[in-house]
Amino acid sequence: MKENVLDVLMYLFENFMDEETPMDASQETLKSELVAAGFPEVEINKAFSWLEGLSKAQESRTGPAAASVRIFTPQEMDRLDLECRGFLLFLEQVGVLDQANRELVIDRVMALGTEEIDLEQLKWVILMVLFNQPGQEAALAWMEDLVFNEMAGKLH
Repeated sequence: MKENVLDVLMYLFENFMDEETPMDASQETLKSELVAAGFPEVEINKAFSWLEGLSKAQESRTGPAAASVRIFTPQEMDRLDLECRGFLLFLEQVGVLDQANRELVIDRVMALGTEEIDLEQLKWVILMVLFNQPGQEAALAWMEDLVFNEMAGKLH
């Protein structure tokens, strides 16, 4: 079983970051639970670093000017295929992501350290970013509906 950082983050999001679960567990407690769930300690540590990076990025977040055009770097284009880049543009156009959150999503995708990310993985990163943004409840609900309804459709 080859788990990566995103698998750990998705597990945390699904099991510990909903409104019904109190998030008062210490990092060590969460780490113990993740190890017990079968995740490698190296990937758990990377996931916690990723979450710390998200928190720090939020604190220093500034968005591009409203009239700016986003040009992806070659490294970003390697990681985010055309479908993923198109999805980010779509989310901006429908108002789910603003420019600052788009940049935060791209930053967090790049911080995953994976060679390539697919659309389903990108959706999870977007969920995690929106979850951690105050005032983004409507956008988060829209993304949750999209992700979880698609997952339910695939199970049947």
